[in-house]
Amino acid sequence: MFKSIAAAAVLAATAIAPASSAHALTMGDIAFTGFNADQDNWSVVALADIAPGTEIYFSDNEWNGTAFNDTNEHTMLWNSGAATIAAGTVVLFTEISSSNFGVSVGNLSLASGGGSNFGLSASDETLYAYLGTDAVTPTLFLAGFSTESGTGNLTAAGLTLGATAVQVTNSADYAEYVGPRLGQATFGAYAMLVNDASSWNVLVGGDQSALVPDTTAFSVTAVPEPGTYAMLLSGLLAIGTFVRRKG
Repeated sequence: MFKSIAAAAVLAATAIAPASSAHALTMGDIAFTGFNADQDNWSVVALADIAPGTEIYFSDNEWNGTAFNDTNEHTMLWNSGAATIAAGTVVLFTEISSSNFGVSVGNLSLASGGGSNFGLSASDETLYAYLGTDAVTPTLFLAGFSTESGTGNLTAAGLTLGATAVQVTNSADYAEYVGPRLGQATFGAYAMLVNDASSWNVLVGGDQSALVPDTTAFSVTAVPEPGTYAMLLSGLLAIGTFVRRKG
């Protein structure tokens, strides 16, 4: 009898287990968590599952609302790889030189047509993450990071400070999100935290090339939706009925 009760309890628990599946990315499904202009690296966190083979462009060319003002900087193309990247994963991109760049998950390459002036600047720099048909034809901007004094390059891309983009001090050699990485009920709830400049540690001046952004994953404390409570109640009622019949 107790084995049967245990089995029923497992079924009830399964009813509230959170389900996760990759979907088409939307604005804000990734967010920047680190930036190093001295070692030319950056990091992002996935705030939703990223499907296998997803391609995301990263560019520091300036978007004016209809096109890039120029392509004399550069654009990188990231392929997420053969497996789903789970929400909460932090991905580190390194770009030390034109012959020495890489990524912690998937593959990174120089995107054709997006420029080839490798390197990131501490001053007046905007870095975009976007989906596109090619390097110069964005279809959806996902996230932004900026050391610009103004916000025009971000808003032109439809990005919003504090929600889908973050702007830190101009001349930032190194900047890193240092806020919470656990405790939120959903991964999407981290967007407001990660894109809040007050949650970033920023270093201006000096050689910061030895610093690497934190790649500790983000985690959530799942809260069942009302429908799952009903399913749990049904499971518990089934257990109670079974016990009464055996009593």
